[in-house]
Amino acid sequence: MRLVRKPRHASIWSRRTLIAGMAVMLALEGSAASHYPANFIGSYVWRSDDPKHGGFSALELSPDGAQFTAISDRAGWTTGQITRDDAGLITAINAAPVASLLDTNGQPLGRLRADSEGLAIAANGRIFISFEGEGSARVMVFDSLSNPGRDLPRPPEFATMRLNAALEALAIDPAGALYTVAESPRGSGPHPVFRFANNTWAQTLTLPRTKNFDPVGADFGPDGRFYVLERGFHGVLGFSSRVRSFAVTPAAFTPAAFTDARTELETARGTHDNLEGIAVWRDRSGDIRLTMIADDNFLWLQRTEVVEYRALPRGLR
Repeated sequence: MRLVRKPRHASIWSRRTLIAGMAVMLALEGSAASHYPANFIGSYVWRSDDPKHGGFSALELSPDGAQFTAISDRAGWTTGQITRDDAGLITAINAAPVASLLDTNGQPLGRLRADSEGLAIAANGRIFISFEGEGSARVMVFDSLSNPGRDLPRPPEFATMRLNAALEALAIDPAGALYTVAESPRGSGPHPVFRFANNTWAQTLTLPRTKNFDPVGADFGPDGRFYVLERGFHGVLGFSSRVRSFAVTPAAFTPAAFTDARTELETARGTHDNLEGIAVWRDRSGDIRLTMIADDNFLWLQRTEVVEYRALPRGLR
């Protein structure tokens, strides 16, 4: 998501406020380390000379956490490798140049269709990407990111979603069903969750809406739980992040299908940059690891930060 919107009930975030906030975040960065939650593993700032590097809003990892695919919010994509030391900390990220997503005619996606936000990769290798562009909230499917994609069917509700607040989060369950969540829906009710299976969208699921946080990323973990990355924006004090996980009871697919809500992580304001993408996997020690990537909005004051936490053991939640 590009940061051009005020929280929930206003229309446009001030760019000056954003830049001032980033300056404060940088000033406070040295003191943030003392406020990391106990399950913090590490943070790595990913830099590149690629002029298209940045704006990363979605992330997928291989089961061992070594290979990655990332999507930028300007319809760009890249793949690469993450190197870690013996302690599991990231020491290097090597990636291919950022390439453009292609429409059905093999052309780069046009400006009004290019706000790519969510990413999910099926077991058969098919790739799904959600978009929140003006009037074009949708999900596309690609056999390969280097090949043209096509739109999945669109339910009528997609056309009514708010500008720059639509389909931020996308995940795929072990059975191959897609789940996508609007960042900030109209009204004051819960977040609708749209599920795509058997070539049909259904909207019977919801996530509770809570103050100060909106969903920006999602993934199904190796434990089968639905993990949701949520972001708060606090003006000059920067961003906060929260990860919640839910058990899913697919037999019902009612609004109560998400159960056993657990808060895996909640950071103070300014701890990290604008975390938007999440990948959940199991590391060599057997822990569930949450790997998140920050969208730098192509601003020099921000950074492409890759952050890792462990999901909390249940007794510590």
